[in-house]
Amino acid sequence: MATQTDAPLAHGADKPPIATKLAYGFGSVAFGVKDGGFNYFLLLFYGTVVGLEPGLVGLAILIALVLDAVSDPLVGYWSDNFRSRWGRRHPFMYAAAIPVAASYYMLWNPPDWSQGALFAYLLGLAVLIRTFITFYETPSSALLPELSSDYEERTSLQTYRLFFGWTGGNAMTVLMFGALLVPTAVYSHGILNREGYATYGVIASVLIFAAIMISALGTHRNIPQLREAPVNTERFSLRKLFGEMFETLSEKSFFALFVATLLGSVATGVAASLAFIMLTYFWGFSTQQQFIWTALVFFSALISFFVAPFAVKRAGKRRAVIILGLIAFTVAPAPVLLRLFGLMPENGDPMLFPLIATINTLDLSLIIALQAVLYSMIADLVESSELRTGRRSEGVFYAAVTFTRKCTVGLGSFVGGIILSIVAIPKAADPSDVTPDKLWLLGAFYAPTLLALWMGMIYAISRYKISKEEHEENLRKLSSQGT
Repeated sequence: MATQTDAPLAHGADKPPIATKLAYGFGSVAFGVKDGGFNYFLLLFYGTVVGLEPGLVGLAILIALVLDAVSDPLVGYWSDNFRSRWGRRHPFMYAAAIPVAASYYMLWNPPDWSQGALFAYLLGLAVLIRTFITFYETPSSALLPELSSDYEERTSLQTYRLFFGWTGGNAMTVLMFGALLVPTAVYSHGILNREGYATYGVIASVLIFAAIMISALGTHRNIPQLREAPVNTERFSLRKLFGEMFETLSEKSFFALFVATLLGSVATGVAASLAFIMLTYFWGFSTQQQFIWTALVFFSALISFFVAPFAVKRAGKRRAVIILGLIAFTVAPAPVLLRLFGLMPENGDPMLFPLIATINTLDLSLIIALQAVLYSMIADLVESSELRTGRRSEGVFYAAVTFTRKCTVGLGSFVGGIILSIVAIPKAADPSDVTPDKLWLLGAFYAPTLLALWMGMIYAISRYKISKEEHEENLRKLSSQGT
């Protein structure tokens, strides 16, 4: 059995080798693939291809989201207090690999059942997938504060995680539009190709399994240097469990990050749920142009990989997020707002797509960089909370973040659905048949909604208080206490 220590990591461990960073980061491919499928294809597949009433699809997603609000913090707390020869986190990571991959495969290969049975099938799998991905994602994310206590190195680790998460998820989206959802003799339109979704289920489930196992095995060597859960002699009770979680999450700076992450996730969900509506109807882009648009996300992820660490070194984490956010979140809706006032090229103009695609690629890189810094700020709460409560609660903190990221689908799609209901674009309408008044209304709701959510996010971030100096002082105090 590997001997673990309750002492802080040695300074050398604050600079994890590239192999560890790659393994830790690659694990986020699992969440990225799952999130891409839920964001872009789940409603389309079940509501259009399988034939389940779209309202029931939305209801299943919402119910699964509500149940997540309970399961996420419980898994986080459990992993904080779990004792084994493989430490606190890795048993959960290994245990999640097969169940989440198997249930994700089943999601895209449903039986031909009645409406009620299909609803139950979708709901059950949505709950299982969200729960199993929590068993992996929360303990895996919670490794970050233990892999390094260095203020800037934590951002570096998080950039690897965000890079692989965005790249993995986007790779599957590109594969879907470029190779799997193609017209055939049976399916006149690619998005109706049921075999394409079934093939996606096979490839995605294998990739999810591989990402989890590679990450777990690649960080397994770090177990001897990770914290061990305290020996708990008190009798377990729900009152004690929720009391400790409430005490941990009552950190003021955490509340600021929680609200910021929640608002950012909802904004991301609105943008994702309306992405292809905006590209198809508002901007009039062709299928080929939309494929290029999706592929450009790889460049955004790559640029953000370098922007996030640079911004933290120059400005610190809170200021970096505020600066990146003010730039990104004012530029992102600008083309839509300019179109509303007649200041953008008309649809079909050869300059329109290169202009909008370039703006989006650069702007998205800033948003991804912002996310990397924001999530690394969670890690700095761990030592502050430990000084206040005497407990290491990485899992509880990251469970809250995992939950807010899942809100992307539920709350974001809900808001996006409201906007579509107000605009009332006819079902399966040709872009040329949608009136300019409806398109103007779509943009008038879309851009201000995103701008309001993002500005609320920036305000919440401004309430975060832990600086680099305070973080290093927290480490010094913990070291002097011998904890």
